[in-house]
Amino acid sequence: MTAVSPYFDDLRCQPEVIHPPQNEDCTVIGEHMNEPAQHTAKPNVTVSSSVRELLECPVCLNAMYPPIHQCSNGHTLCSGCKPRVHNRCPTCRHELGNIRCLALEKVAASLELPCKYQSFGCIGIIPYYSKLKHESQCSFRPYNCPYAGSECTVIGDIPYIVAHLKDDHKVDMHMGSTFNHRYVKSNPHEVENATWMLTVFSCFGQYFCLHFEAFQLGMAPVYIAFLRFMGDDESAKNFSYSLEVGGNGRKLIWQGVPRSIRDSHRKVRDSFDGLIIQRNMALFFSGGDRKELKLRVTGRIWKEQ
Repeated sequence: MTAVSPYFDDLRCQPEVIHPPQNEDCTVIGEHMNEPAQHTAKPNVTVSSSVRELLECPVCLNAMYPPIHQCSNGHTLCSGCKPRVHNRCPTCRHELGNIRCLALEKVAASLELPCKYQSFGCIGIIPYYSKLKHESQCSFRPYNCPYAGSECTVIGDIPYIVAHLKDDHKVDMHMGSTFNHRYVKSNPHEVENATWMLTVFSCFGQYFCLHFEAFQLGMAPVYIAFLRFMGDDESAKNFSYSLEVGGNGRKLIWQGVPRSIRDSHRKVRDSFDGLIIQRNMALFFSGGDRKELKLRVTGRIWKEQ
């Protein structure tokens, strides 16, 4: 593929984080997947690396989808990058105009490719124009690290993420479906948008993340505790959990379904899907002179029948 002018270097998007392994010359595919649990045989489909290069945008390096644009010299460009290059071909600098590369669009329509999460276990063979949608929903796509105390970019399957949390983030690991944690903060009036604690529980052959943090809700600082399931959304619905906090003869109880770590920590927190404790109530539960936060959060996880 022709090299891109340095003028366009700053327009490049980051390439995909994960790519399925590919042979240098071609990929030979001999299986077809209609449903996750059903596989039917079909003739081998060979997609040469040169065809893949033709379908690669020279600016963002991503696969191109209709409308695919071309200049008068035949150089192609994806529709997303066309306005970013000010209507100039990134290869020859000629004006792009509004020429569609219909031939290349038809070639793409005839292709079937492996899912990019092939290395994670997906054996699906996907029509070219359905590939993006499939990959956005693929059950084999990796998980993001659920640790919210930093902008961690690590991704992987659940065993890898669990090991990463333990080894790199030094997260506490517990066995069992019940928990009893005490959270102490010397100055509860200092509220920052940061997670105080993340604990991982192993039970029922699965892993769960317990979050507890302080954040600002409007002008009022509040505390929230919630549980996330380390797996997909459908599997998360098989479990429930309860959280309880109290003191001075009073208590608050929350019961809910753990959210999958497919949902970001911020998304769960901002939807208030957990045990929310106003600061005045938290200080009341803490007792004493109300100058130190001492909260005991207990709870349990169970599997629905």
